[in-house]
Order: sequence, then C-alpha cells, then structure tokens
Amino acid sequence: MTNQFPQAFTYQALPMRVRFGEPAFDAIAEELSHLGLRKVVVLCSPGRVELGQLLAGAIRNTVGTSGGDSDATCAGVIAKAVMHVPREVAEETIAEVKRLGADGCVSIGGGSAIGLGKAIALELGLPTVAIPTTYAGSEMTTMWGMTTDGKKTTGRDESVLPKSVIYDPALTSGLPVATSVTSGFNAMAHAVEALYAPDASPITSLMAEEGVRALTAALPGVVDNPEGLTARSEALYGAWLCGACMGSTTMSLHHKICHALGGTLNLPHAETHTVVLPHVLAFNQPAVPTAVGALSRALGGTKNPAKRLWELAHKLGAPMSLQELGMDRGDIPSIAKQVHSGTYGNPREASEEDITRILNAAWAGESPAI
Repeated sequence: MTNQFPQAFTYQALPMRVRFGEPAFDAIAEELSHLGLRKVVVLCSPGRVELGQLLAGAIRNTVGTSGGDSDATCAGVIAKAVMHVPREVAEETIAEVKRLGADGCVSIGGGSAIGLGKAIALELGLPTVAIPTTYAGSEMTTMWGMTTDGKKTTGRDESVLPKSVIYDPALTSGLPVATSVTSGFNAMAHAVEALYAPDASPITSLMAEEGVRALTAALPGVVDNPEGLTARSEALYGAWLCGACMGSTTMSLHHKICHALGGTLNLPHAETHTVVLPHVLAFNQPAVPTAVGALSRALGGTKNPAKRLWELAHKLGAPMSLQELGMDRGDIPSIAKQVHSGTYGNPREASEEDITRILNAAWAGESPAI
C-alpha cells in the first residue's frame, strides 16, 4: 500500500462546529444558543467535579442575558466518567439525564467524559458539546466505545459526534505533565494510523502530518514550562488535527491492540497508546513508505519514525513498557488471540505470532524493531 496522491479518493467532512483559542466559559452560551438547547447537564470525571461545577455556574449565569446569549440553564453536574465507559456507568448516567429532563449535554474533560457523552448521544439522541481538557481527540470522531464484562466494544455512529467543540488552551494548563505527554502520544496514534488507513485521502494525510509535527514540537515545551500557554496551544492544535484524522479514517492494528488491553485488562488508555505505538509502527513501516515519508518530515528528517517516537517518549519521561502499566506477561497470549480474531484495515497482515511479538516487545519496553 503506497497511498500515492493524487488519485481517486473520498473525504467525508464531519458536521460539527469548532471554536479554538477562546475562553470556553465565555463561548459556551453562544454555542448552546446556536444549538437551540434549553436545559443541559454537565458531564465530567469525579476528579474534575470542581471544574464541572464552575462550568455549570457559567451556564446558569448566562440565562436571560442580552446580546444573543443562550437562555439555557444547567440541570446538574454528573461526575461519573471513568476510563473505557463501563456499561453500568453509562446506564446510570443515561437514567439520570432522563430524570433531569435535559435536552443536551456538555462534556468537559478528557476522553472519559467525552466518551460518556457519546454513550448518552447514542442511546438518547441528545446533542452534545465537548470542551476537551486533554489531547485525546475523541471529540472529533464518530467513534464510540463501551466496556461490558471486561470486553470493550467500539463502533461508529454520526449521532455521537459532538455538535460543537470548544478548544480553550487555558483549560489544559493544569493537566499534569505526565498526563500531557501520554495524552499527546495518544493523539499522535490517531494520525499515524490515518496515514496508512485504507481510506486515507490527501486531506487527512495533510492533517496527520501537521498534527504529528505540532505535537512533537509542543510536548517538550509543555514539559519544560507546564503553565506556558504557547506550547499548550500548539499541542491542543495538533491534537485537534490528529483527532480529526481518526474521525475520517479507519483505525488499524494499533487501536485494536489498545482497545483489547484497555477493555480486558483495564490498562490506562493514553499510557497504553504511548507504549504500544512505536512497536506497531515499526511492524508496519516496511509496508507504508509514503506514511514513513510523511512521518519523517514531521519528525525532522528521521529515517525511522518508530524509533524516533520511542526515543521522544523516553526523553519526556513517559512509561515505556506494558509491565509498568500493570500488565502480567501471562496475559499476552489471550490478548494476541483476541486481537487476531477481530477485523481491522491494517496495511500489513499480522499473524497471531506477529501480534505476540509486538506485545512481548511492548511489555518489556524494548526498542522497537523493524
């Protein structure tokens, strides 16, 4: 697969509205008015309940104001979002949203909060607004995920796509450095797979290359000066582009492995992506020369993007092995079998033995081997 352009391709623009660089609490009223929402709930994780309450207060304070602001009010804050969207949490939240009589949701936080909003949109058909505070990128996609009895199910449905997304770099300034780094690598994983996706296009390839360039340039600055908004803004810009890539292309082996590790073993989402990405990329590199060329440009001219990403993760203090994340080596065979049994549009055929080798290298934290 070479993905040489120009050639025949299809690009589906997603029906959403994006605001970048504005204070989210100032912009939220206009977005709710734009969507015609009157009574919303705020969704967040238990650790971000204070931020959720501040947002709820900002929404309530706009009621009846002049200048075209929203007449929407906030019916409450539901702080139940957790990793991998357990079905029981989704069902509890859906019941609460129905009880409150909300006609929409505002998710504030990372992929967990946005994922919970998607579960509500999928079940109830309610519009959502997303205010990301990490670099996960879920807000730009039609992909949803839910975990039931230790198995994560994913799907695509346009109904789960947030109707509006507000990117406020200031809201990421409190994100811990370690989380910022792994969240950034999580975002880059979307772009890397978009570059060799079976439905790649010139548009997504441009966004993917620029997204990786922006994030790899920004993350060292975030580490050096966590409160500085210049690097934070560049990182959020890169994450937006990477998320948009995932929203328009088919994900491959990397995401399949990470979903299995997260859903079955409950490994932390962004950290798992960070560890696994260089190893899957190294496996795929011989089959995707055009993607390698784009990544080489984004990463400053390296001939081995997988090795460069692995070295950058190490330099920035990210976890380097699945063992560090709590995975037992004895779980590798069952995860490899689960991944191999699924379908995905990987550019290079991966046997169960190949997947086992990738997992062993990622578990041990070895340098990625071509």
